[in-house]
Amino acid sequence: MGEPNGIENAMVHDNEMAVGDEMIHGNEMADGSEMIHGDEMVQGNEMVHGDEMIHDDEMIHGNEMIQVEDMIHGNEMIHVNDMVNGDEMANGHELVSAEVTPPTLTRRRRKKSLVWEHFTIEPVPGERGCQRACCNLCKATFAYSSGTKIAGTSHLKRHITLGSCPMIKNQERKMALTSAGGMTDNDGEGTAERPTKRRYRYTGFANATFDQDRSSSYLAKLIILHDYPLHIVQQPAFTALTESLQPRFRVADVDTMEGEVYAVYQKGKESLLQSLSSMPGRISLTIGLWTTSQTLGYVSLAGQFIDTEWKVHRRMLNFMMVSSPHSENALSEAISSSLTDWNMKDKLFTITLDNDCSSHDIYSTNLRDHLSNKNNLMLKGQLFVVRCYANILNAVAHDVIASIHGVIYNIRESIKFIKASSAREERFAEIALQLEIPSTKTLCLDVTTQWNTTYLMLLAALDYRQAFTTLETCDDNYNESPSAEDWKRVEAACNYLKFLYDSAHSIMAAANPTSNLFFHEAWKLQLELSNAITHEDQVFSSIAKEMHERFDKYWKDCNLVLAIAVVMDPRFKMKLVEFSYSKIYGVEAAKYVKVVDDALHDLYKDYVAQPVSSTGEANKNAPANNTAAAPSTGDGLLDFDMYLSEIAISQPSKSELEQYLDEALTPRIQDFEIVDWWKLNTLKFPTLSKMARDILAIPMSMVSSGGSIFSAATTGSRMLDDYRSSLRPEIVEALFCAKDWLQYAPPPPEEAPGSAAVKLE
Repeated sequence: MGEPNGIENAMVHDNEMAVGDEMIHGNEMADGSEMIHGDEMVQGNEMVHGDEMIHDDEMIHGNEMIQVEDMIHGNEMIHVNDMVNGDEMANGHELVSAEVTPPTLTRRRRKKSLVWEHFTIEPVPGERGCQRACCNLCKATFAYSSGTKIAGTSHLKRHITLGSCPMIKNQERKMALTSAGGMTDNDGEGTAERPTKRRYRYTGFANATFDQDRSSSYLAKLIILHDYPLHIVQQPAFTALTESLQPRFRVADVDTMEGEVYAVYQKGKESLLQSLSSMPGRISLTIGLWTTSQTLGYVSLAGQFIDTEWKVHRRMLNFMMVSSPHSENALSEAISSSLTDWNMKDKLFTITLDNDCSSHDIYSTNLRDHLSNKNNLMLKGQLFVVRCYANILNAVAHDVIASIHGVIYNIRESIKFIKASSAREERFAEIALQLEIPSTKTLCLDVTTQWNTTYLMLLAALDYRQAFTTLETCDDNYNESPSAEDWKRVEAACNYLKFLYDSAHSIMAAANPTSNLFFHEAWKLQLELSNAITHEDQVFSSIAKEMHERFDKYWKDCNLVLAIAVVMDPRFKMKLVEFSYSKIYGVEAAKYVKVVDDALHDLYKDYVAQPVSSTGEANKNAPANNTAAAPSTGDGLLDFDMYLSEIAISQPSKSELEQYLDEALTPRIQDFEIVDWWKLNTLKFPTLSKMARDILAIPMSMVSSGGSIFSAATTGSRMLDDYRSSLRPEIVEALFCAKDWLQYAPPPPEEAPGSAAVKLE
């Protein structure tokens, strides 16, 4: 056997391999400086056919080059920096016959992207010039070249860096499981995997840095928002879930979780304090009463206000434990403590209470007296105590339902009987069809705590009254059909419940229920009930009298604040008050209209008397109403300026309130937003807009926007469950307040996954 050179042919036999000027036996490492050109080449453990070429650090498949830095040949590493031209290369013990010739292909640019350390380009069989990139780990293929266009490498990078490759995910999972106790393989059977020459860390979601503190904070927010008990962190099912999601997460105990919850509360309180410090107007409170199975009670205080951008906000301020929540002394102390806590002692405007107190007048008077000594109340406290509109609707509705509770029981039992089997439902449907009942309503049972469902149940049953009577004659097992007199009482009840139902829906339909909306509903309901008590049918009039007696008390207590609120609506002003009072009071309407007008002017005077600093920023830039024209300079009209000054003194201009009331009404358009109107007219009415801001922010209902008026749990005195009653008062407050604040908190910023791979040597 002769030694090969650049122009000679050579044959390599047995276990020998010719490289450069040396003979290498067995599977030794070959590193030469010549080119081998042949039809077959072994790469790693695979045989690649075709006219393939290795040029410097590149390998050509077909007509394309692949970047390689390392090549595995057999069990050894071969660094290929040469081109070998021959007929055959043997792996192992095969015979190789080679002929050395100079290179015949042009050198191409080396691929420098890191993705080529993870991908190999392979030709697509049957499609000339088309190639796909194959992942070296999971063997998934991706588009690369169509023969005329290169697809690029961005989608290849995403496969690696975003954790899409299942092999990379598997490797990371094994590393996480073995980070504390050493590295194992084969599902922990003890076979350690030999470290590779290079490792890569990818900055994607699959490789995101784990943060114990952040995860604990998110867990606390989950518990707060969904009312989970704190001891959920000690339940085996929960710990198993967290371990499966993130083995490195250390589940906290109950005491630690309390600390996390309180930290969320403190952070939310700091943010709310900052918002309230820039509040331009006053704040109005809603007072909720809570009882427990023990002798203690809680008072919830929520504040409603309009910010500098004329956006309405309602936020929970405190949830305080008091020994006797129904005592005006205890409630007064709770309110004063809350105002001090939030630095708003001089900013209280009104408070809204439920109507459960039997002696509301005495209660309100005592509460007003207690707080007026510590706070500067507007209009001498005439508007200070407001009764909840949602609560009065619920109270009146439950009175109506209670007046016919016997009939309602029969109807519930009748529906239960029909729904007990499909055969009975079919029989009832046949009867309704025979009687040609045109109703499309569906019989369904009500939810006793939501009076609107009871109203809808009665309404549907009324349509099928004849079917119930017929069913009783056909089925001996059914004997709950109401009598004709009972159906008449149901009809009367539904007639008046419809007023309450429609009124509640009108309020709930408003996306931004400012105080001006409630006058429209209240005066129409007062008028309907006043007329109903004179109904000629005794059944109708008796139900109407009970309703009117309760609602009339609400109207007498709150019609002043309701009327002043609607006057602040430029679509109605005093005109709607005059019109509605003429319908309700008749010839005595003028007396009641004057009460509203006098209170409106007195309240405006209180705002005029306030210092400029407390009236808002708008006053600084707004032109004064009573200033004379500025003297001209150098135009020879000094006498004219003096004449204007004399007119201004002898004929003072109208106040902002008078200007506003004298202007024409704003057209009533469907999508009118009253807060936007006042925002645009702030410079025109700087003082009056301040007054309008506070009035429109009065919470006429304790039900917040988006809530249901019909549920008894949303108004009145509520019961705190035994679990929360067992917690420390400060934790109860943290849970209630933080839940409210988190609903309005901005979502956490999304952490965009990185697309670069960082090489770790």
